Amino acid sequence: MPKAPLFDFSHLTTEERIELAMQLWDSLPPHEIPISEGHRALLDQRLAEFEEDGDPGEPWETVLDEIEKKGY
Repeated sequence: MPKAPLFDFSHLTTEERIELAMQLWDSLPPHEIPISEGHRALLDQRLAEFEEDGDPGEPWETVLDEIEKKGY
């Protein structure tokens, strides 16, 4: 049986609901956000690959500039 919502947000626009969801997510302390075992394993794998390779890749600004130059 579904729980009744804590708040009535039916009057909010889509944009307002998204903003509310983002604010709620941002209010969580990072150490309290649960991570699934699958995600933990993937993070551990990527960290190990980075530590072995040492190449952090390209800064996001550079990648975004390249994408914009290509017209995507």
